[in-house]
Amino acid sequence: MPVVETSVFIQGDSAQAYAIAKRQEDFPRYMKDLDSVRTLERLADGGTVTEWIGRLQGRRMRWVERDEFDDAARCVRYRQTEGDLKKMEGEWRFAPEGQGTRATAVVDFELGIPMFAGLLEPIAKVIVRNNVQSMLEAIKRQVEG
Repeated sequence: MPVVETSVFIQGDSAQAYAIAKRQEDFPRYMKDLDSVRTLERLADGGTVTEWIGRLQGRRMRWVERDEFDDAARCVRYRQTEGDLKKMEGEWRFAPEGQGTRATAVVDFELGIPMFAGLLEPIAKVIVRNNVQSMLEAIKRQVEG
């Protein structure tokens, strides 16, 4: 199962970056690969269940995930509960670093095609890394204005 980890440095406050990351329904306005993010349920523990529709290399993808928000650690954890991949889970962390913020995203995913995993997963890993990096850069632009 491929794991992708990427990060960006943001010239801005980690609390502000984290607050932007929590407003997932706003993402399609400034993230080019997302068509929609819709909150399906707000959970008693403060988490959400969200439906995402986006594009990965031009291919339409849909998934539903459970999101957990750790305000103290400024971390968003998610786990796909249904969707196009066999598995997708990870986290976004926003930690103070110097005069700014280190935003880090980790994605653990599985395509669910065992016969072709050796061939497809290295390619998918590059595509997912580029997509996640693009999402972090979009948050960076929102913080930095």
